[in-house]
Amino acid sequence: MKRILLAAIGVLVACQIYAVSPVKRWGQLQVKGSQLCNQAGEPVVLRGVSYGWHNLWPRFYNAKSLKWLVKDWNVSVVRAAMGIQIDNNYLDNPELAMKCMTPIIEGAIKNNIYVIIDWHAHKMHTQAAADFFGKMAQKYGKYPNVIYELYNEPVEDSWDSLKEYAQTVIRAIRQHDPDNIILMGCPHWDQDIHLVAASPLQGVSNVMYTLHFYAATHKEYLRQRMAEAIDTGLPVFVSECAGMEASGDGPLNMEEWQKWIDLMESKKISWVNWSISDKKETCSMLLPSASSTGKWKDTDLNESGKLVRRFIRQYNR
Repeated sequence: MKRILLAAIGVLVACQIYAVSPVKRWGQLQVKGSQLCNQAGEPVVLRGVSYGWHNLWPRFYNAKSLKWLVKDWNVSVVRAAMGIQIDNNYLDNPELAMKCMTPIIEGAIKNNIYVIIDWHAHKMHTQAAADFFGKMAQKYGKYPNVIYELYNEPVEDSWDSLKEYAQTVIRAIRQHDPDNIILMGCPHWDQDIHLVAASPLQGVSNVMYTLHFYAATHKEYLRQRMAEAIDTGLPVFVSECAGMEASGDGPLNMEEWQKWIDLMESKKISWVNWSISDKKETCSMLLPSASSTGKWKDTDLNESGKLVRRFIRQYNR
């Protein structure tokens, strides 16, 4: 009788977890005004983590690490950062890129969370990006889990040139996927969101604009810039952030980091923390001792990793 009762409890718990998983709960996402919403038009906030560059940390790009992030960190979204620069990038080695990206995309679909397919570039490659996202939309566009990030962090491109780029890549996606959310970067490392607010894309739907911050560097001026952009009706998604300096290293600034979190929560802005990687720097949340496949203990996480895990578990209730 005891075994039967325990088994019944186990089934009940499993059903409860399945019932509240993000995609089962929210379904097809949409943009209404400045807000990311569920299929019923109610505001939602996604919170999760970004994998590091696929070509630098391919060992973490597997279904088991993703499942651990879902189970233990309680993420509602992950970001797969497909590197377009540095050795073994997508343009030079597409086979490696897809070997890394596929288990994350398909693992997210299987585990009922959202996944950002991130073109992790600092320079413009319009035709290559359009070709890639067209293929991704054709293959995965039927799944509401998928979010497309068209350009990680433009550095030198003007907003006018980025608008042309975005329209080209969006057309490639919308040929196959009319609905899923698209994220577009803005000039100067995703800082100049005010330029986007003054002249957003026209004739597009379910498009949001990305802002990135590193709390020890980007403080009140950028928070104010973001808040003002949102107040104009611009939909903003923080697809990369962390608590240290913009270099990815240096001490965490807990006061500024908490101010950012408070602002994002008050404005219902989705956020993704950088990154699942094991470099000896503050932003790499894992230590070299961390297994490639999850089941990480506190001793496998650096200070940033421990805090991010705590934040996500706290806010993703």
